[in-house]
Amino acid sequence: MLTVAAGEASGFTYEQWSMVYNALSFGIAAMGSATIFFWLMIQNVAKPFKPALAITGIVTFIATYHYFRIFNSWVDAFGVTYDAKDEIFAVTSSGQPFNDAYRYVDWLLTVPLLLIELILVMQLSAEETSSKAWTLGISSALMVALGYPGEVQDDPQGRWLWWAAAMVPFFYVVYELVVGLAAATDAQSPRVASIISSARYLTAFSWLTYPFVYMIKGVGLEGAMATALEQVGYSLADVVAKAVFGVLIWRIAHEKTLAMEDELAGYASNAQSATKLKGLLANAH
Repeated sequence: MLTVAAGEASGFTYEQWSMVYNALSFGIAAMGSATIFFWLMIQNVAKPFKPALAITGIVTFIATYHYFRIFNSWVDAFGVTYDAKDEIFAVTSSGQPFNDAYRYVDWLLTVPLLLIELILVMQLSAEETSSKAWTLGISSALMVALGYPGEVQDDPQGRWLWWAAAMVPFFYVVYELVVGLAAATDAQSPRVASIISSARYLTAFSWLTYPFVYMIKGVGLEGAMATALEQVGYSLADVVAKAVFGVLIWRIAHEKTLAMEDELAGYASNAQSATKLKGLLANAH
């Protein structure tokens, strides 16, 4: 939570303030449009994949709501006026706090759901689906919870301590994505397996950006620039981890639906052929 007395210089240049403003605005647009797309596509996939796509839309809907809250908090925390003397836009404090806790509330809700939607669309056995959903969901929630205490303090040592604690469940989740789900991915059809692999590696790659953004304030950077880089970094990583990842979930559901339709068409064709053959045999006698 960032606070400065009302009317005082905030420490942000207009360029830094605008950079965060535009990143948060981009997050709203990306998450909101993704939500609409995912929910519209639910009717175009087979029944087994509808829950995964519905959860995908819920994830981006939750993110859209929280990005609105973060954006409004950012705008309310500052006043932007034109300084005719220096011919620049000056960014001053409004006296209201910038509350970034919304971001952690968002992650606590959406990160477990992100993993669950991938597990659901892979169509694992009921036992493996339940096991993976619980272990990955709880581990990812624990990761977020352990990261928050370090986020709200400026002491580099404190940030490193909580960063290290959060990395324990973090590495477990990344390991499961890269290695633990490899066998289940290989069991899919080649076309679907390729997309699932992309979704797994995209998640792992996008998640690897979060620890680095988290430690921006732990490596000597501080003040306005550190906050601006942190907000932009988290926003871009969120769009990739939620909206872009969601598109891959839709593609997996779409490809599996097409495969099911082709299989049903094959059964229907074989049934018609069998009926026709029986008719020919009957006429022959």
